[in-house]
Amino acid sequence: MNWKLFADLAEAAGEKELSVDAEPGETVSEALDRLLAAHPALAERVLTEDGELEEHINLLRNGKNVHTAESGLETELEAGDELALFPPVSGG
Repeated sequence: MNWKLFADLAEAAGEKELSVDAEPGETVSEALDRLLAAHPALAERVLTEDGELEEHINLLRNGKNVHTAESGLETELEAGDELALFPPVSGG
């Protein structure tokens, strides 16, 4: 499964794009767990003290926010999916 990371999240992981072993049918949550296990500095940046994904961290599956998907982090992955993590964006 391919991940794209943006801004300081890419810096924390040391790369902008990463590949993590994940199979179709697994969930976004499982793919996230694998990503964070491989990059502990990233985990410190995106998880709460309780180990939950920070609300302000955006997680996209194929360009759509997982937080607003019906199944949320339990959304099942399909072959060719692309996942992305990025911090809140502000501008003016």
